[in-house]
Amino acid sequence: MNIGEKIKRLRMELQLTQAELADRTELTKGYISQVERDLASPSIATLQDLLEALGTNLGEFFSGDESDRKVVFKKADVFVKEEPDYGMAINWIVPNAQKNEMEPIIIELEAGGMSYDDEPHHGEEFGYVLTGEVELVLGQNRYKVKKGESFYYKADMEHMIKNSSKEPATILWVAMPPTF
Repeated sequence: MNIGEKIKRLRMELQLTQAELADRTELTKGYISQVERDLASPSIATLQDLLEALGTNLGEFFSGDESDRKVVFKKADVFVKEEPDYGMAINWIVPNAQKNEMEPIIIELEAGGMSYDDEPHHGEEFGYVLTGEVELVLGQNRYKVKKGESFYYKADMEHMIKNSSKEPATILWVAMPPTF
């Protein structure tokens, strides 16, 4: 079995760039490239991290058996990416969501924080404000969304969320298809 080739195929099926996979695994883009070209051999721990980010595990990767697909995810499964320049943390609460039809995340925004400015793409997005309040920006339109309220839209225009308040905000955000 060519491990690097199979990792690359899985990454491409999920429409992830090497940089996106590197972000999810805390590895470098260069290292991902070396693994995919079989110029580097990942340790078992690194391979497990790569496979989890690609929505699979060692057993599935080497056998192809999907019968033991993970259904329940625990706190230890959550991967958090801090973005201090944005005042944001992204919590991937379902590590293998790239294989699914939708991808749920929890975004934590500091006071004055914001999400990435996302370009128009195919799909739909849903959000539920768990704490605080945010401003949803859809193209030229702006909407205030408070704790206990939700938003839902087609992602066919630029979009982002901002926290213009003085309190932190937490949002459950679901993208379909996966884009985070």
